[in-house]
Amino acid sequence: MRIFVTGATGFLGSYVAENLVEQGHDVAVLLRPGTKPWRLASILERLTVVESTLDDPAALGAGLRSFAPDAVVHMAWRGVGNSDRNSKDQARNIGDTVELVDLAAGAGATIFVGAGSQAEYGPYDRAIVESDVPRPTTLYGIAKLASGLMAERRCAERRLRFAWLRIFSAYGPRDGESWLIPSLIRTLRANGRMALTACEQRWGFLHASDAAAAVSLVLASPAAQGIYNLGSPDAPPLRDTVRRLRDLIGRGELAFGEVPYRPDQVMVLAADVARLEALGWRPAVGLDQGLRETLAWHEAAERGAT
Repeated sequence: MRIFVTGATGFLGSYVAENLVEQGHDVAVLLRPGTKPWRLASILERLTVVESTLDDPAALGAGLRSFAPDAVVHMAWRGVGNSDRNSKDQARNIGDTVELVDLAAGAGATIFVGAGSQAEYGPYDRAIVESDVPRPTTLYGIAKLASGLMAERRCAERRLRFAWLRIFSAYGPRDGESWLIPSLIRTLRANGRMALTACEQRWGFLHASDAAAAVSLVLASPAAQGIYNLGSPDAPPLRDTVRRLRDLIGRGELAFGEVPYRPDQVMVLAADVARLEALGWRPAVGLDQGLRETLAWHEAAERGAT
């Protein structure tokens, strides 16, 4: 299959591109001019690179038509950091997504898979199922929800098979430094003091390689369409996960309760993944193994920088 991926230089997008290449697909990636694709270093020579941006639909459309994809996987998004989640620029992502559906159809693609978010649901006090009513509390969540709804409608009009994966917490090597697990590793390895909430949440973490495997499976499954939760089927207490990581590192201090909960704090981040399991998907990387891999990557990266 010929597959075009946006957002492939990002954390999760790089795992998706890597998995697709390993599966033997012909993969093209969208690369903004001047971007350093360090996360793709191991597969870059096996990729077709389309140099353009989502802001330039004419050039992007030309690149897509030249590659002639069977499927488009849309992982790119403006403003994924916590500080950007209520930026008015989130609205621009909606237009990007709908425009990309049209460009995909115009290039001959018959499948469109998009990266949604658990933020579309808003807070729930139990595992979330796809039929739960969305109640997003951020502009990020609202924009993800609107993008999925509009892309689904446009795909129906343009006769593309549509799937929207609402991604819960993913982690692993190459993750952004601002997220919880990388921040913990950096602080504790320096024998520092990590200020935290009380960490009473139940929080499921999914290794990025398992998330990428799910994307590949949805692409390959002709019956896969609509909304899918993509997250860990297990959601242990966050305090337990944090302590596991501290014990692996062997130093540093965990300062529970120093950070107050946000007004819209999600206390249970757990995904019901029965729809994905019906396709044959199950996570392959356990939490202990994944934390060890992530820690080892950070240690190796630090040695390489010195």
